[in-house]
Amino acid sequence: MTTALVTGASAGLGAEFARQLAAQGHDLVLVARSRERLDALAAELAQRHGVAVEVLAADLTVRPDVDAVASRVADAERPVDLLVNNAGLGQGVDFVANDLDAELAALDVMVRAVMILSHAAAGSMAARGRGRILNVSSVATWLGNGTYSAHKAWVTSFTEGLAGQLRGTGATATAVLPGLTRTEFHARAGIGAYDGLRVAWLRADAVVRAALRASERGRVLVTPSVRYGVVAWLARTAPRWLTRSLSRGKH
Repeated sequence: MTTALVTGASAGLGAEFARQLAAQGHDLVLVARSRERLDALAAELAQRHGVAVEVLAADLTVRPDVDAVASRVADAERPVDLLVNNAGLGQGVDFVANDLDAELAALDVMVRAVMILSHAAAGSMAARGRGRILNVSSVATWLGNGTYSAHKAWVTSFTEGLAGQLRGTGATATAVLPGLTRTEFHARAGIGAYDGLRVAWLRADAVVRAALRASERGRVLVTPSVRYGVVAWLARTAPRWLTRSLSRGKH
């Protein structure tokens, strides 16, 4: 039996990762701030799929909490076979107008925690000769949408470098770069500018299915859906001045 650890598991893509992994028969370690929501999801998955589900309530803006999760990831006696760095947040506010503490919290969750947990996972997985790291990035990597784009660009670049360093060890690193996806993420961030564009939105189950399939195959980068693949290609190949002019600048 293999074990997957998912951050940001209480809602959105994280909860969908947990559901699909449980359906595949993986035991789970669910990480998020809300123990109540994690407990409810754990009970649902254990009952429905008969898997073991461990709950680890942690705030990834708090270093001792991150270190506790990292210790669980690196535990040789209870190995984590798949780490899903999914936790993230958007704020829908220009960097200049936003509170600096809120910006630093976003950096902690989407950059620092990803680095710390990936370091813990990569070391233990390479030593065992197997394991997978799956980082949730975004097509915003290729855009200029404020600090959210900057954080996700870091995740994408970091994953590419890590994948190269893990080559030949039996461990792999994958980044999934979805576009707009129907979850609680955008509602929480107050981002609703694209609500009328039905074609722009992806389903969470499809995004997770594509991400897991890419990770299983050892792919380094995957952009779910043809339309966002085209968006990513255009953003990467267009002159940067044009990409910047079309970006909203918010996150």
